[in-house]
Amino acid sequence: MPGIKPGMTAHFAARGIARAALRKWQDTIAAAVLCKRPQPCHSHELLPENPVKTPDRHVPPAHPARLILILSLAPTVGLGIGRFAYSLVLPDMRDTLGWSYSAAGFMNTINAAGYLAGALITSKLIARFGLAATVRWGTLASVLSLALCALSGNFFILSFARLLAGLGAAAGFVAGAALAATIAQSQPARANFLLSLFYAGPGLGIVASGLVAPFVLQAFGPGSWWIVWWAMTLLAVAMTVPLLLAPIDAAAGVVTEGSARFALKPVVIYIASYFLFGAGYIAYMTFMIAYVRDAGGGAVAQSAFWCLIGLSAFVTPWLWRRVLARDSGGVSTAIILGANALGAALPLFGHSPLLLAISALVFGVAFFAVVGSVTAFIRFNCPPAAWPNGIGSMTIAFGIGQTLGPIAVGAVTDAFGSLSYALNVSAAMLAVGAVGAAFQKKLGRT
Repeated sequence: MPGIKPGMTAHFAARGIARAALRKWQDTIAAAVLCKRPQPCHSHELLPENPVKTPDRHVPPAHPARLILILSLAPTVGLGIGRFAYSLVLPDMRDTLGWSYSAAGFMNTINAAGYLAGALITSKLIARFGLAATVRWGTLASVLSLALCALSGNFFILSFARLLAGLGAAAGFVAGAALAATIAQSQPARANFLLSLFYAGPGLGIVASGLVAPFVLQAFGPGSWWIVWWAMTLLAVAMTVPLLLAPIDAAAGVVTEGSARFALKPVVIYIASYFLFGAGYIAYMTFMIAYVRDAGGGAVAQSAFWCLIGLSAFVTPWLWRRVLARDSGGVSTAIILGANALGAALPLFGHSPLLLAISALVFGVAFFAVVGSVTAFIRFNCPPAAWPNGIGSMTIAFGIGQTLGPIAVGAVTDAFGSLSYALNVSAAMLAVGAVGAAFQKKLGRT
């Protein structure tokens, strides 16, 4: 060619050989590594001329702690406010609406039944709409249920509202937990700590409702239960906005496509332990406000007790950090459940404010960590594709426990005529659950 010297011709030929070698490397070694498929799926003829790039879904999400904290607003609304605030407003509702104790308990039962139904269908919702959409729609359903509680005193409308609250809470929790677990994997060294941030969400809802509900009831007097529900609705709306605006859809892209089956047989004893946790904790959370009131505690005492339970959730990520990082089967869950049982048993030894405060702190700091330990167990022992089904299966066992728990504990209370027996049963179920979890061995991850 005119203007090209012989040395330059050799230079261009060398560059051509180098390009061909690079393209061959991309077609064979690099393509197989980046694809991550178990069998070869690339051929030289099908590859484009451009260099192979890592798929976007493998790019770690930016600010994982911030994203998980925003995700934690889903259980804040669905559980911390949607479920647990009912215990604070229940006495006024029962007095004003003329409910029996059975009718009042039915509202807890139908909420738990909704949660169980939600846990059963959430995996299908995730497969159909994706994790991010399931989290958002579940949370919006919880907000709607709070508004329905404020709009009517009709027993059937309130029952539907409590059912909807359970459905929404389960969808938001299961999808949010699976998404949080995936985001946490972007920083393996901090994964358990990051994941525990998600489970601090209900604590925020408990604190918020505890700071509002008792004082609204005190300020407006008997019959103001519906005003409390409006206050809870406004709180929930404010907490839902960040969840709707955050870029969690981008984080959802890192989830493995498809899902894998979760084998139940190897974890039967672990599932039974989680069932007992669901049955045992609900008795404490349902009856302790009445227990504090019967001991002479007014609005301030009730608010303080409830807020201590919620505030303890914020200590959970640091206090249980090393325990949650243990890949030792069900031992971590057994340790935390044992502490939970101790907290539930402390009120049996007296009614002093100090003892009740210690009980709230010990129970709360362990209560929120139990769920985190179960998710950590799934993460350690199952492939990522099985996480949604694994978390969903555990949540179903939990949901059955908290559905049957109030009925069993209520029957015991009616038979013996004292809330002390309800707390006895609660602590006993938690203790047995701790013993069972200790026997769960590690699984062979596939």
